[in-house]
Amino acid sequence: MNQSFEYIDIILLAMIAGFIFLRLRGILGKRTGFEGKIREDFKEEFVKNIKKKDVDNNKFDETAKSDFLKGAKIAYETIITDFSDKDNKLTDSKPLLSKKIYDQFNEALQERSKRGHFAEITFIGVNSAVIKEHKNIDQILKVTVDFVSEVITCIKDKDKNIISGDPKKIKKIHDTWVFSRDTRSNNPNWQLEDTLT
Repeated sequence: MNQSFEYIDIILLAMIAGFIFLRLRGILGKRTGFEGKIREDFKEEFVKNIKKKDVDNNKFDETAKSDFLKGAKIAYETIITDFSDKDNKLTDSKPLLSKKIYDQFNEALQERSKRGHFAEITFIGVNSAVIKEHKNIDQILKVTVDFVSEVITCIKDKDKNIISGDPKKIKKIHDTWVFSRDTRSNNPNWQLEDTLT
């Protein structure tokens, strides 16, 4: 008799745990770091080609800004989460980075690797992304974006001891990034050219 009550208790607890897990997953999302590939909507929005005549007329209307920001948010998330790769290599974010920024980021990853450290990053989301300025200099279109995002991040050593950060605390981050695109090129891709914070 007592054993049947124990089985019922176990089943009841399992159902409650499953319900809580599904609710948390629905609220917090499923991303727990780098997912491996740039999403298709990134290709459709951020890699979107701006017509040359619009650039020549310095036209960057509200529709163009909205399309750009959709892609910029995805690029931002892709680049941030790429730093959580345990092999300390930049993978899918490489085409999103200028050579200068790629070299800087790659150097930082190699230094981290030499120390035997790795980052755990859970990207919660972008709270806001605002275009600060946009300009066309010698056919190079540059767009500066202020991002406010929330992430959970910590650095651990090879024994999984926490070096910095907190794996249970959501941290608000403010970043200002500059994206650029050469309008003379047939390549429609935008790249991260500089980080100002």
